[in-house]
Amino acid sequence: MIHRRPPRDPNAPPPPGDDAVAARPSRKPALSLKGRALSYLARREYSRAELRRKLLPYADAEDPDALERLLDNLEQERWLSNERFAQSVLNRRASRLGTTRIVNELKQHQVDAQTVAELAEQLRSTELARARAVWEKKFGEVATTPEARARQMRFLASRGFSRTVISKIVRGVDDFSDDL
Repeated sequence: MIHRRPPRDPNAPPPPGDDAVAARPSRKPALSLKGRALSYLARREYSRAELRRKLLPYADAEDPDALERLLDNLEQERWLSNERFAQSVLNRRASRLGTTRIVNELKQHQVDAQTVAELAEQLRSTELARARAVWEKKFGEVATTPEARARQMRFLASRGFSRTVISKIVRGVDDFSDDL
């Protein structure tokens, strides 16, 4: 026998839900701008531009320079570092993505051009091996039909690998010593 709830009385008030919860004031004190920034930075690395964007809604409208002073202070105290952020992105993404995608992500986060150029050079030196590992995991064998070859090429291109690397892998070239 299936047990069912009795029908709700249409004249009864609705049960307390999200509106009742949202109406209650929070017991937690509001975080200061620096406290909020440190809370973000405790979780992961942020670029200066990304942290500015996240903190902007909480910045004091009467003192617009306060946010820039805070970011300068965080950089001075070494809590915030674009170089560390770039290295973090590299460590997280390099095993799955190509140089183009990682460099574009760093540029999007406004990491300085010199740091991006250094990391791009470092990535290019290992791109063939990284692309080979991604390709092996997904496909594992050289494509026999043009459709399968095109599919493999599109997959590697969407991951941000260069055309020369893609063509070497899809053709089945096993020579890792070639310079790109």
